[in-house]
Parts: sequence; structure tokens; C-alpha cells
Amino acid sequence: MAEKMEKAAEKPSDTAKIKVGFVSLGCPKNQIDTEIMLKHLVDAGFTITGDETEADVVIINTCAFIESAKKEAIENILDIAWLKENRNLKGIVVTGCLAERYREEIFTELPEVDALVGVGSLHEIEGAVRAASRGERFYSCLDKNLLELGGDRVLTTPPYTAYLKIAEGCDNCCTYCAIPSIRGVFRSRPIEDIVREAAELEGLGVRELNLVAQDTSRYGLDLYGKYSLAALVRKITESTTIPWIRLLYCYPDKITDELVEEFRTNDRLLKYIDLPIQHIDDRILKRMNRHGGRAVIEDAIARLRKAVPSIAIRTTAIVGFAGEGEEEFATLCRFVKKTRFTHFGAFPYSQEEGTPAAAFEDQIDEQTKLDRYDIIMQTQNAVVEENNRQAIGKRETVLVEGYDPAAEAYYGRTAADAPDIDRKIYFTADKKLAEGCFVPVRITEAVDYDLFGKADGEAF
Repeated sequence: MAEKMEKAAEKPSDTAKIKVGFVSLGCPKNQIDTEIMLKHLVDAGFTITGDETEADVVIINTCAFIESAKKEAIENILDIAWLKENRNLKGIVVTGCLAERYREEIFTELPEVDALVGVGSLHEIEGAVRAASRGERFYSCLDKNLLELGGDRVLTTPPYTAYLKIAEGCDNCCTYCAIPSIRGVFRSRPIEDIVREAAELEGLGVRELNLVAQDTSRYGLDLYGKYSLAALVRKITESTTIPWIRLLYCYPDKITDELVEEFRTNDRLLKYIDLPIQHIDDRILKRMNRHGGRAVIEDAIARLRKAVPSIAIRTTAIVGFAGEGEEEFATLCRFVKKTRFTHFGAFPYSQEEGTPAAAFEDQIDEQTKLDRYDIIMQTQNAVVEENNRQAIGKRETVLVEGYDPAAEAYYGRTAADAPDIDRKIYFTADKKLAEGCFVPVRITEAVDYDLFGKADGEAF
């Protein structure tokens, strides 16, 4: 069962003397793994601290998807290592994707690390912490494909929102991506297991449920022989009263008519979809081994918008992929301008060792990648400015996230904005508002990426 940090009861034992700090990097899926490890340690009686300078052991749950993520992970490890010399820190535990991907190199390249726990060994975290607290080496990289999915966890999100992982691993094998080798084959959790966790989260006060996986739209194919995301959403809707259910990481080639119909008819399934396209030129998509070309992408978007004209679509694209010429890049820019995505993010291609694309001979130089990133984001900025201007005067329901004393305004998100990655709505209110409540807001102004307004009705 999930639980909030402050509600987690510690068992008195010698382990209570060991203070454990956490650094969680990467995506929400990684954050859920952090929460599972936290629950293991709390149940074992360890003392959890939010201040790394107080910790006896620090766990760094890492990402290693692209080069920038690896650099961030290594920088965090080196920063925490400083505490060994200057504070009370006795040990460093590295978990997550970096640990899994570089299991053979980490102890050699980063001697500051005391314990390594691969993605298949989450349940070994207690032993890792005990060993690290004694200054002993610990190594566990069990078969990631045999890891029990789900599990009790301590939530680290605000009390009104949570992520729920519905599957693990990936079978898409895009040529640029190391995730299948890191996370293993695609494995869905049973519907009843997910629904049970959703109900538990509702009991803790969660009002926004964000469903995540490496490929959410593939859900159920391995268990039930067919794409079952729509059926899962219906079951969650029937079994809870959570008002906002959000889908992240859906692939265009798996947007079934049943899922489109669920968007159209289910009032609690937010009219929002995260639909990574990565490119639009057919030659580049084929080189990426993306399943389905431009026609599939355009068809998915068209069906979604026909069913729900107001649907918010977030997407991502890679620029500077090996072999991307000026014309292919221009084609992508024209598509972004024409399609008018609600939210769009771009990534300069990262040449990842061990992936098929890393061996392609026609690599693009780094400066060209950065230049193309700037150009395509400028293209999207023009779309955002126009979309935001059109929002002025509209009345939107906003999930309140807090109060900003500097801005003298509350802030939150609409149904069209996912946590952590999308825009904020700043607004004034005549009454005090609690975090996690919903309130109607009249949009009065747009500044850069964010919107501003005034509360226009009672909170609920």
C-alpha cells in the first residue's frame, strides 16, 4: 500500500541509528522506484532524512537515458562524495539506470561508490544500505525481467497528485535508445493490481493520477493479447472517484479506436495525451526504427482531434539524428508549425554506445544539433505565443499547487498541463486556497510560456 512520508511508522531497531538520504534523478518512472525503496527502508526501521549533510548513507537513484542524464548522475555522485570527507557520510549507494547500464565500470570509474543496485534489485536496497554504512562493498544486479512489478511505496509527490506505473521495460527497440537493454522486455501489471493501487492512492487524498510506463499505449498486450489501456482506464474510473486521470508516454502507432472513444466519453480521463513522435520524415523514422511512419502519426492526431477537438497534445522530437539532412529537418519544422502541438519538447540526438544508431556513419556534428534545437524551439515558441493569446478571456479549472510570495499569486495547472513539465497558471484570489483544491480561473494575461488570471468561482 502506498503511504505518505509523514505517515510511515518506523520500527525501533538498531537501523534507526542509520540516517539515509535520497537523491532521485530522471523520469517519474524512476521516482516510483525511489518510492518503493523508501518503503523498504522505512519498514526496516531506518531513519530517512531530507538533508544529505545529516545522512550516514545517501542513495542516488540515477538516469542514464542520454549523455546529459549520465553527466547529471555522475555530478551528483561526486557532489555527494564530498560529504564523505567533510561531513558524517559513511557510504554512497548508486541505483537505477546508470547502475544497471554501467554495472561493470562504476566501481572502477567512481571509487567513491560503495554499493551498486541494478534495476532488477530494488528489493535488495536494505542490504546495500547496511553494507554501505559499514564502508563495505555491495553489488546486486539481479535479472531485471524477473523483478516483481509494483509494490508498496512512500509517496514523494505532493499529496494531491501521484504517478502510477502500469508496466515496465520496452520492446520497441528504437535504434537510438538504450532503454530496452537497461529496463528489459515490456511487462504489464495485471489490471486488478493497478486498480487496487489506484484505490489506495485515492484513500491518501490523490486527486490527479498520472499513468506511466516506457510505452503506456502498449499496456496489456503481453498479458491479454491486445492493447488494453482503454479497459484499464475504465476500470480505474469505475473503482475510484479520482477526478483527473492522465496518460503519459503513449505511442502514435498504438492509439486504438477504443482509446480514442475513451477520451471522447470518459469525463475523468483528461483531454490530454503525451504522444512522442521523435520525427516526421519517413526516411528518418525508418532509420530510428519507429513503428509507423508519417501517415500513422498524422492519423493518430487526426482521430484524437476529431473525437476531442480541444485535446491537449504534448510531443517530443529528436533533432540532429544521424543522417538528418537540411530538408528532413525543415520538414519537421514545417510539421511542428502546422500541427500546433499544445506542448513540444526537442532533444539534440545523443549518440549512445551500444545502440544501433551509434554505429551509423553519417553522424551530425554537435553544433549543428544545437543550432537545429534552437530553430525548432523558436518555431514552437511562436505556436505557444499564439495559443496563449487565444487563452485570454477563457475560464479554466486549475489544480492549485501553492502560493508564490514573490509573485503574490497562487499557481497551479489546468487539465492541459502535466506536472513538472508543462506550463503554470498564476492567479490571484480573494479567499485563501488549499493546495490540491480545484478552482475556476479567468485567464487575463499571457507572459512567455505561462498564463496569468484571477480566481472566478468557488474552490472545490
